[in-house]
Amino acid sequence: MAKTAATNTGFPGVEARGNSIRVFFMFKRDRYSYTLRLEPTRNNVKHADRLRSAALVALRNGTYNEADFFPHARSAASMAPGKRVSDLCERYKPLKAVDITPETQERYETALNICVTTLGGNRMVDSLLPEDIQKLRVDLIATRAVSTVNHYLATFSGFLYWCESNNYCRELGKHCVRFTKSIKDPDPLLYEEYLALIEKGCLHPIDKAAVTVAVYTGLRPGELCALAAEDVAPDFSRITVRRSITQSVTFKVPKTKKERTVLLQPPAREAMKVLVADAETRKAADLTVWLNRHESRIDHVRVLLSPKTQARKAIVNDYFVPSAWNTKWGNLVRRAGIRARPAYQTRHTFACWNLTARGNLAFIANQMGHKDYSMLVEVYGRWIDTESSRELERIWEGMQNMAQITPKLHQKVIEESVSC
Repeated sequence: MAKTAATNTGFPGVEARGNSIRVFFMFKRDRYSYTLRLEPTRNNVKHADRLRSAALVALRNGTYNEADFFPHARSAASMAPGKRVSDLCERYKPLKAVDITPETQERYETALNICVTTLGGNRMVDSLLPEDIQKLRVDLIATRAVSTVNHYLATFSGFLYWCESNNYCRELGKHCVRFTKSIKDPDPLLYEEYLALIEKGCLHPIDKAAVTVAVYTGLRPGELCALAAEDVAPDFSRITVRRSITQSVTFKVPKTKKERTVLLQPPAREAMKVLVADAETRKAADLTVWLNRHESRIDHVRVLLSPKTQARKAIVNDYFVPSAWNTKWGNLVRRAGIRARPAYQTRHTFACWNLTARGNLAFIANQMGHKDYSMLVEVYGRWIDTESSRELERIWEGMQNMAQITPKLHQKVIEESVSC
């Protein structure tokens, strides 16, 4: 069947085709073509020309929505995969998912969906300007906390960098600038508060032992809840942190992806004996510990903290998750009559107490699972004594010893060289 010949209407990009009108235009190397079911009368042709001009303006402004201009026709170019922000995002999600855990994937997809909706999913990604990303930041921060917005921006910037690397757009990711977040000082327990917590707040020996271990090891809540009897040295001198537990009762490797050894101070040793004795009354279970999204291992262990130890209900969970531990911690704090703090402050307490006691920074950082001690300096700076006269005296004593030893070493070198 022969195609209907196009007739020139005298308006650029507007043709008469039989009993209809064809509108077409180019924008950034993409061709847009629509067929309007209108008789090619003079007035209808003028109407088509105005639609075409308005669509081009909207494309340049980044506000183009095909349904607003051509509700009964679709452009093959505008609907091609990878042209709209929403289409690209749906392609990006499964590609990103292979590198992250299912829990992280859920948080990533929530962040991406909110950013795409706020920015406009129907917009063409190559029409976006830095101004659009800056406007996205303004819209997000208007109703959300800084930490939440920064997570959204970090996630969305990854998507935009992916778009750039595939030549869908240029230099947009760098405009997802995170907001400056004030660093809140740690709020460690005073020793008197710790004693009140142990003596008044904790009515059960297991609670006393758990709080003592938390304060004297600096474990993260997820690490504490996943600690097992098999992770404790036979002489109770140390523990090996091998896993953590998430809110969805999923076991995974620690935050740094590496095991670490934590040496136990005397209070923690005694507390660990109580926890291990309780754990030995339970049978070991096979825990699936995820190393990454695709690999896991099986740990046959007895977890130290179990909700069943003090359970009043017939049916309870097998393991504590961070939120359950936070709830228990809140009850202990209220009963002790001390100022409320999140359970994570036990980790800060460990760091601050060790720093106040003039512990070695590298050692403390290693015990806490940090890559280096820069985090300690940044977060716990005011607990680090930088103006101690005792430190000056120690350094001076060392320098004097060095001054006495150096001449002797120099003389020894001379004597050895002569003898040779």
